[in-house]
Amino acid sequence: MASSSSTLYPLPSTLSTLRRPRITIYTDGACSGNPGPGGYAAILIDSSGRRRELSGGFRNTTNNRMELLAVIMALEALKRPCEVTLFSDSEYVVNALTKGWLQSWQRKGWRKADKKPVMNIDLWQRLIPKLDEHQIAFQWTKGHAGNPENERCDELAVAASQGLNLPVDSRSPSP
Repeated sequence: MASSSSTLYPLPSTLSTLRRPRITIYTDGACSGNPGPGGYAAILIDSSGRRRELSGGFRNTTNNRMELLAVIMALEALKRPCEVTLFSDSEYVVNALTKGWLQSWQRKGWRKADKKPVMNIDLWQRLIPKLDEHQIAFQWTKGHAGNPENERCDELAVAASQGLNLPVDSRSPSP
C-alpha cells in the first residue's frame, strides 16, 4: 500500500541509455529507545523474483539513523546501476528525498529551514552517490499495515536490534 509520494531521480546522461536491472527494495529501521539499541533491514527483489534480505544493528543509535541506514545498505548491496523502486515506511527518509529537503539542506550548508543543523549528515552524504548511481523511485508505505515485505523488514530490524555484542553507532547522540 504505497502512497503517491514518489520522486524519480534522473539519470546522468552518460548512463541513461544503458539497460538497467529492475529491483524492488523494501526497507525499515527499528529502535528500542531513541537513542537505544536499533536495527535496520532491507529486502531486495529482482525482476525474476529472487530475493535477498539484509539486516544489522547497533547498541546505541536512533530510529531515523536506522531507517536511513537501511536504504543505504540496500543500495550499496547492488553490484551495478539499477532501476529501483524503493518502499519505506519512514516519512523522514521519503520526504527528504521526494520533497527536495535533501537538496535544500545541501544548498543551505546542511541547515534546515529553521536554521538548525541537519541530523545524520554523515549518512545523507553516504547516500548521495547512490542517488546518482541508480535510478530510484521512492515510495512511502504505511508501516504495520499488512504489507508482507514491510512486515518482514520490521521483523528483521527488530531482531537485529536485539542482537548480542552490537557495535555502538559512534555518530548517534548519547543517551
